[in-house]
Amino acid sequence: MRSLRSSTVFLLLSYLALSSVPFAPLLVGKPVDAPLQLLGVELVAWLAVWALFKRPAWFHWLLLPAFLALPTELYLIAYYGQGISSHHLGIIAETSPQEALEFLGHTLWLLLIVMAAVIAWWIALLRAAMRTNELDWRDGSRWLAVAALALGAALWAYGATFGIAARPGVTASAPASAGGAIAAGFFGNRTSAAAPAASGAPVLPPLPPLPRAARLPVDLEAFARSWPFGLVIRAIDFYKERLYLAELGQKSASFQFGARQRDPALAPETVVLVLGESSRYDRWSLNGYARDTNPLLAQETNLVPLKDVITAVSATRLSVPVIISRKRTRQSLKDGFYEKSFITAYKEAGYKTFWLSNQISFGKYDTPVSVFAKEADVVDFLNFGGFTNEANFDEVLLPPFSRALADKAQKKLIVIHSLGSHWNYSQRYPKRFDQWQPSLFGIDKPAYTDQQLKPQLNNSYDSSILYTDWFLAQLIARLKGGAQAAALLYVADHGQTLYDKRCKLAFHGHNTDYEFHVPAFVWYSTPYQARFPTKVAQLQRNRGARLATENMFHTLLDLGDIGYPGETLEWSFVNPAFKTHTRYVDSYGWTDYDDAVMKGDCREVIARGKPLRRD
Repeated sequence: MRSLRSSTVFLLLSYLALSSVPFAPLLVGKPVDAPLQLLGVELVAWLAVWALFKRPAWFHWLLLPAFLALPTELYLIAYYGQGISSHHLGIIAETSPQEALEFLGHTLWLLLIVMAAVIAWWIALLRAAMRTNELDWRDGSRWLAVAALALGAALWAYGATFGIAARPGVTASAPASAGGAIAAGFFGNRTSAAAPAASGAPVLPPLPPLPRAARLPVDLEAFARSWPFGLVIRAIDFYKERLYLAELGQKSASFQFGARQRDPALAPETVVLVLGESSRYDRWSLNGYARDTNPLLAQETNLVPLKDVITAVSATRLSVPVIISRKRTRQSLKDGFYEKSFITAYKEAGYKTFWLSNQISFGKYDTPVSVFAKEADVVDFLNFGGFTNEANFDEVLLPPFSRALADKAQKKLIVIHSLGSHWNYSQRYPKRFDQWQPSLFGIDKPAYTDQQLKPQLNNSYDSSILYTDWFLAQLIARLKGGAQAAALLYVADHGQTLYDKRCKLAFHGHNTDYEFHVPAFVWYSTPYQARFPTKVAQLQRNRGARLATENMFHTLLDLGDIGYPGETLEWSFVNPAFKTHTRYVDSYGWTDYDDAVMKGDCREVIARGKPLRRD
């Protein structure tokens, strides 16, 4: 058997190394999901490219983006346990060169050296591919492979469009099941399979689902995890998210509040909103919890805890729009909104606006919030991880917060979207804050559904609140460092259920009081109190009032002394005109929270009468 030339061996080994990227987590002790399926996807993808292009020299150019993205992919796998996603592509696309330089700091030269080495590697492979013809696919098997690939693509497209036949006695899968959420995005459709087609849109004739025996053993989500060709799916997903974001933005593109500051002053003013995440009212010692989870905030003399704030829904993407816009509670289950947020009202009143986020920017749960974030003059998404795995701690927000405070603008609005106490709780704080034992630290991929972990889960959750206390105290300290009239409002998007007493529920989405009753407070500087004594007096008076996240939009504008035609001052709890209103929560329909029964140890919110129907 004739041995291969060194250039051919170099090419094959390099492509093998490139394909092994999805298995890099094994090097840092992390598992790889469905490794055999991933190997099969990699093999089919390479065969497909080779069959279509015949020789490496003709497809090597297509691999350049994968080579350029390789250092980033390995970095994210090593530090965050995941590869490049649409969110990371969004950060790359929207980060200015100056911001990139600030982020990289002294590591810039190392990055340049790594990128130069990767490009040199790619060029060397291109020269090797052009020199050799040993890897050319010349015989008739190539056309058989092309035909098999075409058949596979047709079966996949059919199953994605018409669904896959179910096992006997089981309902057939929806069309998107052939490729999951990514498949739905690939076909450019965010509506459910059963939704009627838009007026004038072509309607496919009803055909039977794909026989179960003919379905492919892989889907687009598995292909997206592969390397290098899975990058194509990730890029398409990013593109679809950008289109969706633009689509939501168009609904309110021409909207204006006509806002202005009632009594504009030349003195500096700063208003800060901190959006908490998954934080529970009764786990704050500031609200009476036995463990000292708020040792620093308890020392703040100008801090007013709000004792009775509820959120209508226990999901970030649904609750945050109600906090920052005039979107009413009973509209919260609908995507999009035709109005802009309070950010635009502040801009109209002459404020420079900032949105600093440790959440992620794109995805099913995040894009509806990002459409409001884009209203700000300065937008920074700083989370390179995700929700349920390793991510930056919230302290990553402190440097950009300091830069925002140092900005030359006299009047500033700063929104901080923290990651707070989102699962996994032990990954939301540094080890030095691991106060209560045993904790989730050292447990690989704990499941919140595992009731055996109840002590660890609760201890780590409390430690995450302790870290939130420290983080919020850092923000306040920076505000106290200046002479500006400053106010900070903190409110959580929703709470958590944590196997309370005999309750067998954890996490959120369970219609419990633990998830609807959220912590909130307002802090104000001494110069703010001097300028707005009536607002501070009303705040003190209403600290125990029945409030909802619906009140936050109106109060935030009132904190900045901003008015607009048609304003609803009775919804601002820092205004003498404040009045309470009916507080609805999404519990088996729209339930009047203040006329409900708290059932069992889970404190499930149950209406005394019939809840209002969801629209």
